[in-house]
Amino acid sequence: MKKTILTLVVAGSLMSSCCNKTCDTKEEANPLLTKFETPYGVPPFEKIKNEDFLPAIKKCMALQNERIQQIVENKEEPTFENTIVALENSGFELSQVDQIFGNLRSANTNAYIDSVASVMSPLLSKHGDDITFNEALFAKVKTVYDNRASLKLDEEDARLLEKQYKGFVSGGANLSKEDKEKISKINAELSLLSIQFGKNLLTETNAFTLVVENEKDLEGLPSSVKGAAAETAKSMGKEGKWVFTLQKPSWIPFLTYADNRALREKLYKAMYNRGNNNNENDNKPVIKKIVSLRSQKAKIMGYNNWSELCLDDRMAGKPARVFDLLTKVWDPAIKRAKEEAADMQKMIRAEKKNFNLKSWDWWYYAEKVRKAKYDLDEEQIRPYFEINNVRDGAFKVANQLYGLQITEIKDIPVYHPEVKAYKVCEKDGSLVGVLYTDFFPRASKRAGAWMTSYRKEYKNEKGERVAPIISIVCNFSKPVGDKPALLSYDEVTTLFHEFGHALHGLLSQCKYYSISGTSVERDFVELPSQVMEHWPAEPQVLAMYAKHYKTGEVMPKSLVDKLVKSSTFNQGFGTVEYLAASYLDMSYHTVKNANIEDVSKFEKDQMDKLGLIDEIIPRYRSTYFAHIFSGGYSSGYYSYLWAEVLDSDAFEAYKEAGDIFDQTTASKFRHEILEQGGKRKAMDMYKAFRGKEPSIEPLLKNRGLL
Repeated sequence: MKKTILTLVVAGSLMSSCCNKTCDTKEEANPLLTKFETPYGVPPFEKIKNEDFLPAIKKCMALQNERIQQIVENKEEPTFENTIVALENSGFELSQVDQIFGNLRSANTNAYIDSVASVMSPLLSKHGDDITFNEALFAKVKTVYDNRASLKLDEEDARLLEKQYKGFVSGGANLSKEDKEKISKINAELSLLSIQFGKNLLTETNAFTLVVENEKDLEGLPSSVKGAAAETAKSMGKEGKWVFTLQKPSWIPFLTYADNRALREKLYKAMYNRGNNNNENDNKPVIKKIVSLRSQKAKIMGYNNWSELCLDDRMAGKPARVFDLLTKVWDPAIKRAKEEAADMQKMIRAEKKNFNLKSWDWWYYAEKVRKAKYDLDEEQIRPYFEINNVRDGAFKVANQLYGLQITEIKDIPVYHPEVKAYKVCEKDGSLVGVLYTDFFPRASKRAGAWMTSYRKEYKNEKGERVAPIISIVCNFSKPVGDKPALLSYDEVTTLFHEFGHALHGLLSQCKYYSISGTSVERDFVELPSQVMEHWPAEPQVLAMYAKHYKTGEVMPKSLVDKLVKSSTFNQGFGTVEYLAASYLDMSYHTVKNANIEDVSKFEKDQMDKLGLIDEIIPRYRSTYFAHIFSGGYSSGYYSYLWAEVLDSDAFEAYKEAGDIFDQTTASKFRHEILEQGGKRKAMDMYKAFRGKEPSIEPLLKNRGLL
């Protein structure tokens, strides 16, 4: 998931599109500074030029500064309306333009956009700090906060006040002038380093290709994988050859099926050495600076380390609670992973091969073991997971749970030809929101999968709900020749996962922009997405979407049974590689001496201390760990596991009701979780839904680790 750069620069209820008015009549030529005369008020992508962003950002910053000054100069006693709501509304246009820019930079970037980001980032960082460090403004906010008990605020008003006040405090509003200057300088540096990390990673990902000229080297690969590699080669002017890239839909199938062990090693090492090649794209120096600066900032703020600062407003609260959860799952997971490794080594010996299992062998032998144990391989099930059917399956689940009607919109602006748009409505036809989908990899898109928004839900000045504009962006297997895009089961769950985030954004019912949708604690935000992953493997749901792309035949029961029985296969590996990355994240951000001399040594030392076996590497090694060094998950990668405790327990509620589409349970989940945004604290929301705090046992059961 992606969030806007600014934290205090938030939106409010003054406008119903990017701008209902022009910011300045002289700027009318800039489409970012005018009302969006488009269906549903979506951004006019076809009119927006790269060079529009910087002047729009500068204009919107100036506009917010004017509004801040008006708040400060107001002679009336500070009130919730003239201070808190006014501050909430002050940065609406800036937030919208920044969101559009950030989304395009992630999903459809180019050199010009990257260069603009390098200019914009320090400007936005300074702008946010100037607001946080505005003593007169903070004094007014504090006055309202100190008088909150007498204001008779409703739940959402009280939450907005609390978030604003704590945002100032956690941003450094109480610091000395000298320390504020230090924080401002650190924030500016960190913003640029984050951009540099992501830019280096994208460059490294796009730079490597494995070119295969001899078809003999493709032995073991399914025809669909070879076909995709041939099309990639053709697109690069290498017709008659086969090209594999560092995009997951390319390298994972090669690692899974290619008999040529030397080429598996070459491709895998290229993947895990991204940003670690001692060249101009090397991320090790960037990491050293980021870790050091984060530590410095935390200590100026009065915390022992960066993790303490980050976790202060999350469910976990303290690093010790995170480490405790990771340890509880690590012990059974590493035990299972060692058993899995032993099974694979046994198979290697049975093949009379004289080598020890390595990390680049895992996918290949895991697939062989799965086939031997369950008579199932990925290529048997792919034909039943045509991407449009899977997407429609997710839509049908939303219809069964919440009554949502989702239909494609043809005549609407999109930012790339591959993007599709959908109208999401209630049963009665009333608009819920607009959903964009962008499913396939390209050089202009960063790796991974995420949900984001072009406009969050909120109430305008008339109290009317303004519908959100949500987007899910992925990197799935592309169509090959006359074959449509056929997904792996992992990609199926990813689609349902991101659609779960989308539902969180779409179904929001909040007054305030900064509180709506996914604006919840970082270790709670994955609950709505991860709970959706439980539905696609249910037999009655498979019957909705798992249809053979040629015949339309529903996946036969024998294959469904194999898929269900193998659901916990390889979970030792999956859990351990995830936990290793989570430990690595926490280790960087709790280390006593944050002046790390050697990033590679630090990573190895932490993994050795943890007891990670040689056959497995962390899901993300340091130099391509974008979640924590150029995303919003620093000291937060654990949150997927934290949320899995919640989602596993939450799905049990449906099982206990005897129906995975039980309407009472679904209605309660929608109202108490999906509609609430950040109105309440996360555990309060969860207990309102479930009636109790979650148990870890369902998680261990689902992963087959009990």
